[in-house]
Amino acid sequence: MEYEMASGLNRRNDKIIKAILEKEKAVCPGSVALIGIYGSFQTGDIHPLSDLDLLILINDDRGRQLGTVFIQDDLGVGHDIYCTGWEDLREDACFTHPHISKLMDSRIVCCADEKYRIELEKLREQVRIKLAEPFGEEDYQRAENEWKEARCCYADAVMEDNLNAVRRHAGAVIYHVENALALLNKTYFRKGARRRYEELDAMEKRPDQLCRMLDAILTAADAGSVKESLTVLMKEMTVCFEKAHQVVRPEKIAASAAALTGSFEEMFSNWHGKMVLAAETGDRHLAFTSLESLNEMLRDISSELEIGAYDAVSAFDPGDLQKTLEQFDMVLEDYLREYEKAGLKAERYPDIDAFVRSYLRLPEE
Repeated sequence: MEYEMASGLNRRNDKIIKAILEKEKAVCPGSVALIGIYGSFQTGDIHPLSDLDLLILINDDRGRQLGTVFIQDDLGVGHDIYCTGWEDLREDACFTHPHISKLMDSRIVCCADEKYRIELEKLREQVRIKLAEPFGEEDYQRAENEWKEARCCYADAVMEDNLNAVRRHAGAVIYHVENALALLNKTYFRKGARRRYEELDAMEKRPDQLCRMLDAILTAADAGSVKESLTVLMKEMTVCFEKAHQVVRPEKIAASAAALTGSFEEMFSNWHGKMVLAAETGDRHLAFTSLESLNEMLRDISSELEIGAYDAVSAFDPGDLQKTLEQFDMVLEDYLREYEKAGLKAERYPDIDAFVRSYLRLPEE
């Protein structure tokens, strides 16, 4: 029975491919470089409703006329016949997303000229080389791009109350999470969506019980439960990405005078005055945003240099901005010690005239 099904579907597939080639001769001769089969008819995962996934590689836009979509009523199967340009495949070969099975796995069944097969193989080899290289910072950034998209979609889901709206955003979260994990593992999806759990489970860098967490999202009965399940997934994904980044994050270098020069003075200039004003006027927003900005600068510096850990935001006390100012000054004083360790002193002058003399290298009065 299975043989008969496969045989019948293959005959149907042959008719589709022959029709494409006949139409090419009639409306855009020379446009088709090659045709390949990927998807279920390449992996062997066919079923009675399997459609035919084709790589129809075209040399020019005239070939777009060969694309179409239709429904085959006798089998109840829908078909989408799309054409792919060389530029599309070159973008796929950059491996910015894991949906490149069309490029990598298509079984070529028709080729207008051997030069096209050679060119396709060059693109495939480009990807193979990239996949074989050790995981590095560039690979992490590709995965991070998808992870950022997942976080944005998660935020959209959290802000919704309607179940269908939450589920819609949850679907986007799942899509980008799966993409992120594939890129984090330097692999691409070779099998169909119905075998996605199998491929995800085979990945080394992933949260434990990943597929169970995905299932919890899909089976959640109300908006709150969907969001709770999404939150569990996102927390585990955060841990997963932090571990992956530790492997490729550049080693910190020792703090030096050259690296630190001017940073303390810049912090003082940017935010000390604002913090004083915030304490005098009771401006919580000004105090908090100033602390947050200082925190980001400290974080940027500490990501590259061997300095202590700083948490400027912890100084914020909305009920006592004078105390907040004092804590802010303590953070700056702590950072000033990094200067001392590096053999630096803060550039301070008793008045503006002293600065001008120093700046212009004038002798003392």
